[in-house]
Amino acid sequence: MKTTKYTNKIIDSYHEHILNKDHIKCKYPQNNEIIKIIELTRKLVFPGYFENKYMKSYPNRFKTSILVNRLRKKLKRQIAYSELYLADELRNKDFYKESCDLCLKFISMIPSLRKKIALDVEAHYLNDPAALNHDQIIITYPGLYAIFVYRIAHVINELGVEVIPRMMSEYAHRETGIDINPKAIIGKSFFIDHGTGVVIGETTVIGDRVKIYQGVTLGAKSLRKGQLLKGKKRHPTIEDDVTIYSNASILGGKTVIGKNSIIGSNVFITESVPANMIVNNKKFELEVRSNILNEGI
Repeated sequence: MKTTKYTNKIIDSYHEHILNKDHIKCKYPQNNEIIKIIELTRKLVFPGYFENKYMKSYPNRFKTSILVNRLRKKLKRQIAYSELYLADELRNKDFYKESCDLCLKFISMIPSLRKKIALDVEAHYLNDPAALNHDQIIITYPGLYAIFVYRIAHVINELGVEVIPRMMSEYAHRETGIDINPKAIIGKSFFIDHGTGVVIGETTVIGDRVKIYQGVTLGAKSLRKGQLLKGKKRHPTIEDDVTIYSNASILGGKTVIGKNSIIGSNVFITESVPANMIVNNKKFELEVRSNILNEGI
């Protein structure tokens, strides 16, 4: 066959550059099923918005029951895969019972999730004069979608489930360009405008009614041996009612942005800012000159 020599070269590379699975014999949670779990949860959180036919105010009990049971079956299986993957060879029926219990706990929390996400929707409506109505926000806004996925991933993470929350957040990252770690702590009425390039790190803490714009990084300082910081507070704390404008970078676990402060665009902050402050770069000096010769820049 024409491809035999190329196949052999690929096989040889497996021995030269080892990228083996950490748990070889275990089935990993499946990306396509995680996406379906996100979409089933979205149909329950926003009833009537994502149906195939037309919008309804509230689906009937029968329709809701079908959605809940589909979610239960899919989520239970993926949690079991996650538990078995991390436990490696220790396979027994307890994992399946535990996955069922965790799944039901998550489903029981959907009403409280809906309350939190409703506040996020309202925050987007109040803070964006371009918003036509709440429907438009729910259906189209990438910031809200990223926050929605974060909210469900965070709950699953709080239940002690590994792997799946990060798979969810990375799916939202691919879809929206917004990267929110599911272990971050985010308060009520959170607003992300535009959103592309936003990064919110693992140990970030964000208060209530915070507004952030595209390109904002709430990150950690980079060290040569980053694993030394594992498990420690590495990302900033943003207190209530803070506004952070586009492309601002706020780094470090000891950095606190005090309540009611405004952080201007393109600033780089590694130290705390007191409450009720405005932080801006000094104005740049612009050069404006004639372009009679059409010379360009």
